[in-house]
Amino acid sequence: MDGEMNDQTGAIRELSLPLYECKGWIKFVGVMSIIGGAIQALTIFGIIIAWLPIWIGILLFQSASAIEQAHQGGNRDAMTRSLLKLKTYFIITGVLTLIGIIIMVLAFFLFFIGAFFSAVGFRHG
Repeated sequence: MDGEMNDQTGAIRELSLPLYECKGWIKFVGVMSIIGGAIQALTIFGIIIAWLPIWIGILLFQSASAIEQAHQGGNRDAMTRSLLKLKTYFIITGVLTLIGIIIMVLAFFLFFIGAFFSAVGFRHG
């Protein structure tokens, strides 16, 4: 039984090593995201969406803390918790990126439609 526990602990330490080695960067990006959200909250429009970067920053910080626990103690639950936080981070970031791309495409489309009709209007006017 002890052998199985030691094997599991060793496996968790080995699997968590890449994230453990960059936990400082994960926390740094999390803190920068929280600061960015706090700065966004200072604007009228920003206050509406400022919770997103703050939430993302908290997720990253929690993930880094959990991966630290997982690596140091071979804690399976902490490893799972860390990966779930990262999963949520990537889902939120992916959805926000997709929304941003859609908004940019619509903005370019509307710009070119406006430019086209403006040019046509000037020729016939």
